[in-house]
Amino acid sequence: MSASASRTARIGGRVLRNRRLVRAPIGLYRAGLGFLLGSRLLMVEHIGRTSGARRYVVLEVLTRPDPATYVIASGFGEKAQWYRNLRANPSARVWVGARRAVPATARHLSDTEADAVLADYRTHHAPTWEKLRPVLEDTLGHPVERGADLPMVALELHG
Repeated sequence: MSASASRTARIGGRVLRNRRLVRAPIGLYRAGLGFLLGSRLLMVEHIGRTSGARRYVVLEVLTRPDPATYVIASGFGEKAQWYRNLRANPSARVWVGARRAVPATARHLSDTEADAVLADYRTHHAPTWEKLRPVLEDTLGHPVERGADLPMVALELHG
């Protein structure tokens, strides 16, 4: 990795670790303005596995295999709280575009499914992937060669 790419990865990793900054879009979704962020981002309401409290996270949509399914990835691996919470309780609600609080079920993708999703993402979003990959590798602490290196979840909407 070049010095410039390494610096970008470190800065991007710091931005993603800035809680206040990454939580800012939640206010837009709660105010009914999530449509301003388009369909490449969504907000997930999940339940804390120990607290039972409602929690929220805004994530990028990697792909939509069908109109009722959104695939997302954990840029912090299996240690991300939202990921761990959805593992413990796959019931969720999703805000995306003009849709608000749609009930959904989280399904964790197999390595084979994740490999296919990442290959498709790399093909259709090559410039974005080239910028995002070093940031993900910084936050994950390991190279991302295959989709299996990046935990992914399919959110299957029920309405």
